[in-house]
Amino acid sequence: MTDQERIEKLKYHYRETLEVLGENPEREGLLKTPERVAKAMLTLTRGYAMDPVAILNSAKFREEYNQMVIVKDIEFYSLCEHHLLPFFGKAHVAYIPDGHICGLSKIPRVIDIFSHRLQVQERLTLQIMEAIREALNPKGVMVVMEAEHMCMQMRGVEKQHSCTTTSSFSGAFEQAKTREEFLQLIKSS
Repeated sequence: MTDQERIEKLKYHYRETLEVLGENPEREGLLKTPERVAKAMLTLTRGYAMDPVAILNSAKFREEYNQMVIVKDIEFYSLCEHHLLPFFGKAHVAYIPDGHICGLSKIPRVIDIFSHRLQVQERLTLQIMEAIREALNPKGVMVVMEAEHMCMQMRGVEKQHSCTTTSSFSGAFEQAKTREEFLQLIKSS
């Protein structure tokens, strides 16, 4: 299906949704809303068409560096698969190379790819860790994600300023000392 076909199909459903909600899709302010929302949804879910491991492999370099590499405070935005409401925050990623490193910009790209899919934070955290592990085969990988969820703030329990933290780790980060070093480093400014 082409993007234009997808937009047309989504437009139809969003127009129907407006009617079900009791709105008039012919009202001036809503005339182009179905198309705008359709295009927005394709942007917000563009990660399905991308391969995160291929992105990492496109900038994979042989290097004998064997200490922790950390990229922290990476902003991300995603959609909760349960309510299609946003959740957003910061990701912190570390890996310990074992003969290969990757271009540093590729780690935020991997986060963008997975966050631009319908998600839950727990799976998102694990997918990022697994993609880095698969592409680089490092001695260890750790990912920590901190996020605010609009599904908790705008509906349901309506708890403002709550933050959800998830982590996933493998290899050398299974040792408490290595995990603690990473956690201390991401706390520093």
